[in-house]
Amino acid sequence: MFTRTIEPAFYDTDALGHINNTRLPAWFELARNDLFKLFTPDLNPKQWRLIMARMEVDYRAELFYGHDIEIRTYLTRLGNSSFTVTQEARQHGTLTNLGHTVMVQYDHQEKRAVPIEGALREALSAHLETAPASA
Repeated sequence: MFTRTIEPAFYDTDALGHINNTRLPAWFELARNDLFKLFTPDLNPKQWRLIMARMEVDYRAELFYGHDIEIRTYLTRLGNSSFTVTQEARQHGTLTNLGHTVMVQYDHQEKRAVPIEGALREALSAHLETAPASA
């Protein structure tokens, strides 16, 4: 599991004083960088080996400005060429948001999915966990 801490900025809030719901997909993407580095260590977009096939976010509780948010990132499924990244946003230890993103290892020149094999599969397997139950 990868863990990152986000310190919300004032501009992350909405008119109701909560963290705006549009911030979670951006923070989840930022937190996936640790996983992306397994595929492209220098994060060079010209060497990118992934595409996103699906993303969903469950909003379970409010997030607030002035308090750090912990983002936990791990895999809940590892297929032949695709995998599901599950991410949790937590504030004060409470699970506030749960995200699932399906990523595919992809050859952009050939326009096709590529099997995940060898050392890369082993590295990804080390981050397989069970997600919390959906609400």
